Order: sequence, then C-alpha cells, then structure tokens
Amino acid sequence: QRDLGSFPLPPGIRIKLISCGFQSAEDLSGIRATQLSKELGISKEEALEVLQIVRREASGEESQRSVGLPSVRKYTALELLEQEHAQGSIITFCSALDEILGGGVPIGKIVEICGAPGVGKTQLSIQLVVDTQIPECFGGLDGESVYIDTEGSFIVDRVMDVAHAAVQHCRLIAEAGQDEVQLEAAQAFCVSSILSRIYYFRCHDYVELLAQSHLLADFLAEHPKVRIVVIDSIAFPFRHNLEDLSLRTRLLNGLAQQLIGMANDHSVAVVLTNQMTTRFGQVHSTLVPALGESWGHAATIRLILRWEGKLRFASLYKSPSQKEATVPYQITSVGFRDVQPSDPPPTSPGNGDNPRKRPRREDEDGQ
Repeated sequence: QRDLGSFPLPPGIRIKLISCGFQSAEDLSGIRATQLSKELGISKEEALEVLQIVRREASGEESQRSVGLPSVRKYTALELLEQEHAQGSIITFCSALDEILGGGVPIGKIVEICGAPGVGKTQLSIQLVVDTQIPECFGGLDGESVYIDTEGSFIVDRVMDVAHAAVQHCRLIAEAGQDEVQLEAAQAFCVSSILSRIYYFRCHDYVELLAQSHLLADFLAEHPKVRIVVIDSIAFPFRHNLEDLSLRTRLLNGLAQQLIGMANDHSVAVVLTNQMTTRFGQVHSTLVPALGESWGHAATIRLILRWEGKLRFASLYKSPSQKEATVPYQITSVGFRDVQPSDPPPTSPGNGDNPRKRPRREDEDGQ
C-alpha cells in the first residue's frame, strides 16, 4: 500500500486527497474520475489525470523508464472509457441531432460536416463554438473556441444572435431552479464573455491554412481551456488554389494526421466543414463530399446536411459507436434548433429564415 504522498502529484491535489480520507493507492483503486472530481472539488480532467498517475506509478511503468528501456504510453480499455466520459461532448441545441451523435459532438474526435451551400454548415459551426462555453453547472464544458475561417463566412453579428440565445437559455434555467451556483454562473455568462473566448483566424489559401495548423499545437498548449477547433471550410483552399491532385492528397493526409494528433493530445473536438461535389455515374449522378475517397478516412464522424424540398435533414453517415440515422433540423433566428411538431415547415434562408445567408434558388435542389 504505497502512500499517496510519494506520488508525483501537485501539492494542492495531494492535500485534498488526504483531507478527504485517501491515504494510499489502494484507496483509489475502485473509484471513477467523475466521483473523485466531486469529492475533491476538482475538474474531471484533473481527477482523471490523478487516477492515471497513480495507476501508472503503481503498475511499475516508471521503473521501466529508469533503466533506460524504451517506453510506450499505454492505456487500458477502462482508462479510455473513463477518459471519454470525463471529456464530455458539445451540445448542438438540436436534441434530435445530439441523440444520434450520442450526446453531442465528442471531445477528442474529428467531426466532418458536409453539405451543399446554404444548408447550415457554418450555422452549426457557430452554434458549437458558442455552446462550448456553456458553464459546467448547466451541463457544458466552460471552454474556449478556435475558429479558422477559409471562406470569409464568419459573421460576428450572427455569433452575437446565437450567443444571446444561449445566455438567455441558461438564465431561464437558473431562475427556474433557483440554484445559487447556476445563478452566479448565469450572471458571468454573457455575450461579451463568449465573444472574448472565440479565437478567430482568417486563412486565405492552403499555404496559410497549413502554416496555421503547424502553429496551432503551440497555441493550444498556451490556451488549455480550448475545447473545439473549427475549420470552415477544409475544402475551399484545396479545391480552388491547388491543381496538382497528387500533391493535394499528400498535403491533406499530412494535415489529417496533425489534426488527429491535436484532438488527442489537447482534448479538443476538431470540426471540419466540407463542400459537396458531383460524382457522375453511367446512369445517374450523385452528390458526394469533396476531396475524394481517401479524405473520407480522416474524420471519425461524418455528418451530411441536405435539403429535401424546403426541409433540412442531418444524416449521420459515419460513426464508430452510433448507428446511421437521419433527423430534421432548422435554422432559426436564435441558431441551430429542432423542428417542433407545432412549428410550420422550416423555410429556406431566402424566405426570411436567416437574412444573413444568400437566397437559395430552386435549381440548387438538383445539384
């Protein structure tokens, strides 16, 4: 029974462990990260790190390093499960979409959002960078966001609309429950604080995008509260400024590896928007995500947004843990939302649904 005081833990955490009655490594053997975070009053990530340090030290991995042998960082399946639960997900404010995603956009994964122009890819991206900042007492992550814009479609006025709706939502919950912690958090959660925690980068071509991706790891290390990185869109700079297809494939594969490592190392959700292109067959043509089939392996989760007449639908096309499913959604003045049974059918942006997006022509249905 090794004493917890001998483990390489921060002094503050060590004091909290001892004051809560945890004396040895055996005392932590059957406890989960969520339970430990509540008992010590620390975040889930800190609790998970404590458990991993204790288990790694107790299993003798540190002694392997001391004799100079090569060491590979190993996890058990239980540790990976606890890590995913501790990291959480980012809600979309569309409960139907959250349900088919398994609770929202997961942290530590690459999520690709594909769709035709005007269907809502940027709207969903803006919703996510705002929702990432919802305080933990309301079920959020209380994080920060990075938005990399390659198309110039990031509109601050629209972000303010979505942020204002999120603030009002949290304040209504706090006032209804009369919880002191929620009331205090709701007062601090405001539009200006949301805007100040969205870090915006504008990339005009694929060279700037690749350069920014190289610098992003250091930026995330300096801003550990960032929980989402959005690239809107991944396709635009590579489709319009790069004619060498073999070079494009190599650059995209390298970028994909960087983003995967970034998602794992810094515990962030990486959300990529992608355009659609037409694949011509012998009998008929179909719309498919751009950048080719090899790029399709880069994302852990692929979501395809599409029109059916004047209705919008989101289809979960690829996921390692959830089955394929399709749900309706709508873009309202306050953001990305469910289609309510009592609501009239959602209309296209050109009919007043979202005046900041260009009007959608009927001939786009056949693209």
